[in-house]
This record gives sequence, C-alpha cells and structure tokens, in this order.
Amino acid sequence: MVKIMTAREAVRTYLKNGSTVGIEGFIGLMRAEEMLIAIRDEFLETGNPNNLTIVHCAGQGNGKDNGMNHLGYEGIIGKIYAGHFNMAPAVQKLILDNKIAAYNVPQGVIAQLYREIAGHRPGVITNVGLNTFADPRVEGCKLNQKAKDAGDVVELINIMGEEKLLYKAFPIDVCILRATYADTQGNCSMQKEPVTIENLAMAQAAKNSGGKVIVQVEEIVEYGSLDARFVNLPGIYVDAVVKAKADNHLMGNETVYNPAMSGEVRVPVSYLEPMKLNERKIIARRSAMELVPNAITNLGIGMPEGVAAVAAEEGLEGMVLTTEAGTIGGIPCGAGDFGGAVNPDCILDQPYQFDFYDGGGLDVAFLGLAQMDKVGNINVSKFGPKVAGCGGFVNITQNSKKVVYCGTFTTGGLRIGVDNGKLIIKQEGKVKKFLNHVEQITFSGEYAAKVGQPVLYVTERAVFALTPEGVELKEIAPGIDLEKDVLALMEFKPIIKDVKLMDERIFKDEKMGLSL
Repeated sequence: MVKIMTAREAVRTYLKNGSTVGIEGFIGLMRAEEMLIAIRDEFLETGNPNNLTIVHCAGQGNGKDNGMNHLGYEGIIGKIYAGHFNMAPAVQKLILDNKIAAYNVPQGVIAQLYREIAGHRPGVITNVGLNTFADPRVEGCKLNQKAKDAGDVVELINIMGEEKLLYKAFPIDVCILRATYADTQGNCSMQKEPVTIENLAMAQAAKNSGGKVIVQVEEIVEYGSLDARFVNLPGIYVDAVVKAKADNHLMGNETVYNPAMSGEVRVPVSYLEPMKLNERKIIARRSAMELVPNAITNLGIGMPEGVAAVAAEEGLEGMVLTTEAGTIGGIPCGAGDFGGAVNPDCILDQPYQFDFYDGGGLDVAFLGLAQMDKVGNINVSKFGPKVAGCGGFVNITQNSKKVVYCGTFTTGGLRIGVDNGKLIIKQEGKVKKFLNHVEQITFSGEYAAKVGQPVLYVTERAVFALTPEGVELKEIAPGIDLEKDVLALMEFKPIIKDVKLMDERIFKDEKMGLSL
C-alpha cells in the first residue's frame, strides 16, 4: 500500500539536500500548495532540504506570496530550470541577485523533456528556440552569471543537414504532483482539476530515474472505489500521498471550485459582459479580424485574452480556442486561472498539446507584444532587472501557421478615447515599445522571415506586418497623425508603401458585424 503522510513527513522522508525536484503546477492550477509550504517550513526550522535543483514548466504563483514564492528563501534552491518566473517575485530576486543558477527553458520543451527522461533518451531535439535567447549562440537559456558558471543545458546540433537544438535530459530525484483523489493503493484521479498538464510524464521520469513521487490530493478513498477511466496516474508510480487542507487545494488563484472548468458540467455563456471600448478592445477587435473559419487558435495571457471576448460578443463560431496547458475548446480563462477553460471539449496532457503545437497544428496564435525591434523580433521574457520568462511563447510562436502580436503602441500612462469612429490619444505612454533592438529575443523575426511565416503586429493605432524586406506599416487608425503619433515614437523607420486606414467599425460602440 502507498504511504499516506503529512506534507512535512513527505519532505523529511524524500527530499534530500541537493535533490533534483520536479514540481507540478500552472500559475494557479494543479499546484501542490501544501507541499510547497511544507518545504519552506521545514527549511526555515531545520535548514533542510537545501541546495535543491527545481524544475517546473509554467509559472507558479499569484505574483505575490503563494506557489513558488514559498521557496524564495536563500538556501532552498541552488539551481532552477523553468519556463516562467513572473508569478514568483521572491524567486526572481534570487535570480537577479545571482544567488541561484537560473535557466529559462521554453515551457513546451520542459513538458516534453520529462518524457525523454522517462524513456532514457538524451533529451528533446527540436527547432524550438533557434535564433532566440535559448539558442547557445545567443544566451543558451542562461539568466545570470551563476548559470554561466554552472554549465550548458542546451547545445546546437545538426541532423540530416538541419540545425536543431538538443535540450539535455537529466535524472529527477523527486517529483511533487497534485490530484483530486487517491485510493489506498496510490491510484490517482484528476476529475475535479481544470488541467492534467504533465503529471503522468513527471511521475514516469522520476520512477525511471530511481526517484520518488509525492502526490497532494483533496481526499483519500478506498482502493477499488475510483472509476478506472478517471485514473490518470496509476499507483505503481506513486510513493506517498498527502491529503491537503482545503485552503491549500483550491482550483486556481481566482476560483475555489468551478465544475465547468473541470469538464464536469457545461454552463451557458450568454451572461458574459461585452468589453468596454478601450485600447484592449480595439486591439482585440482588429486581431479578431485575422481569424479564419475552423481556425485552431491559441490565445496568450493578457491582451490576447480579449480576442475570445470579442468573438463571443460578435457571435463568431467555427473556431476552436486552445491553451498550452491542454484545453481544447470552450472559453479560455484569464489572469490567475489562465491555462484552464470554461466548457472545454477536451483536456489533454500538456506534452501532447505541445507536440501538436510544435508540429504546426495551430492555424493562428495571438500573443502579447511587449517590445519589438526593426527586424521583427519580440521580447516578452526579460525587461531590465525583471526576469519574466518565456513560458510557452517560443513553442507557440515559432510553429504556428500565423502569429498575431497584440499590444499597445506605447506603455506607461497611455490613455485613449474614441469619437465617431476615430481614435484620440489623450495621454501618450512614457515608454516606447518599438525599438532598434529588443532586450531579449523571445521570438526571432529573422527566423520567421526565413521560413516564410506570416506575422502581424497589432496595436491600437497601427498595424505592421513582417515581410521579406522587413517590418512594413500596413494600417493606421482613423484620427491618427502618421508622423506625430506613430513614426516619431519609433526608434526605427518601418517600410512604408501603401498604408490603409484601420476599419472604422473597430472604433465604434456597436457590434462590428464580424463573420468567419
């Protein structure tokens, strides 16, 4: 029978100093909060476990005090290998202070890497990351001097005449997972969870590395009482089960429990309020015009989330929204519940979702635009002293059939208004976003141009496209002065040939009348 333990007992039993620990979670979803608290408390009381190598795919936390922030005490972490850090400022500070060796690895690569570790293969071989910060010819995923001193995690190789990146496999000593129920033999179901992410792959990676698997659950039930069709994680992989306090087993950062997110019920969505007509809605409307019939779509966090709201308001059907966390269909959740969806048609494990994405399965992806430069590169991962991380951005943008970047033209105090179909800049943002060089290359415009990928950059006042000749200005908003409101606020001059006005319906309160 599987061992049933408290969280502190599991930490003392299985986490040794210097262990490599895989930790499950996606922002607020599927996070083993009780286990993270137990690691923190055990360390603060005893000094152990310490010098851990932490591996996790997505950002984990609320941007303040939960999730990975519990491990943000100097000494707990020696090295971190993760896709995203923006939700864990306590860990970000350790990275910036060069207290831990930190590697930012594309989220999909880490999800897939667990399977390679499980199968005793050398690592993930992929085009994902070529010509971006992940490429060893650029930064090699290294975020600070400690990482540079610690060594390489990715190398450039050539297979069948093509450049590829090899992200190297390594053993996992312990993995910390989450499920809804576990029976007394350790069989686990995730039927009340909004995603399953990489639970199965992580468990297999740890077991085949000779490691241990700890699962935090809502409830422990008798062996044989779980429907075998709901068992996502078999007991043969599980060493210990920890029953969590209710407050440490919430569905997400913003949701205690919503059965429409776990696929148990479907709810009507007619109650959704239309977005207010502001810069977010203007950008979302223009971006939504890039949807095509039956498009398989990915929406990034933040500004791109508005595309779903516009589509719902306009009554657009015939497209399928997906999230990298594994949901297919439904309406993607935002903010602290990002990664899940209301009324999903299907919930896949995250590695399979990234297999589909990496192979070009997405028809169009809508992602954020934080910084852009003269060759079409995008940065969303590092800004001065802030290390955000790339998340699934590199996988998604590098392989989607079409990419639409969504963001305001400037930031830091921007205020706009509309009047009779025209855009008015009431107060300009203090920070320019269209630069000669981005601070870090999260998306390579040169690579996209080389492979012929269609790329559009949508702001509230201007629309640009990536062409073989460079970045071209395609549209400006009605009411905007090209020289004063656009060109004067860019560090580079785009190609200007035939600039059209953006559709004035975008700037009016009533529905646009969009159709696919």
